[in-house]
Amino acid sequence: EILGPEENEFWFDNKGAKVNAIRTSTLIKDADIVVVRFGDKYKQWNAAFDAGYAAALGKPIITLHDAELRHPLKEVDGAALAWAQEPSQVVRLLKYVIEGTL
Repeated sequence: EILGPEENEFWFDNKGAKVNAIRTSTLIKDADIVVVRFGDKYKQWNAAFDAGYAAALGKPIITLHDAELRHPLKEVDGAALAWAQEPSQVVRLLKYVIEGTL
C-alpha cells in the first residue's frame, strides 16, 4: 500500500517483505533485549530469521513458545538467554532485568 498498488502477487509480497524487513531490522538494531515469539499464529520462519539476526548483532534473546516446540527450536533456544512458555513469564523476566525485583 505504501509503495502503490501491485497486481502481481509475487511483487506485492516482495514489496511488503522488504518494507517489513526495514522496520524489523531497525527495531532489532535499536533493541536492548529481543523477545521472539513462536507458535501457530506466528510465522515461525520469520521469527527464526529475526532471532538469527538478533543473535548476529549480539542482542540478548528471550524465546517464547510452547514446550512442544522445544525440540524443533533447540538451536534457537541455544542462542537465547532465556526460554519462556507464557507471556507472563516474559513480563516477570523483564521486570527482574530492568528493576531487579522478582
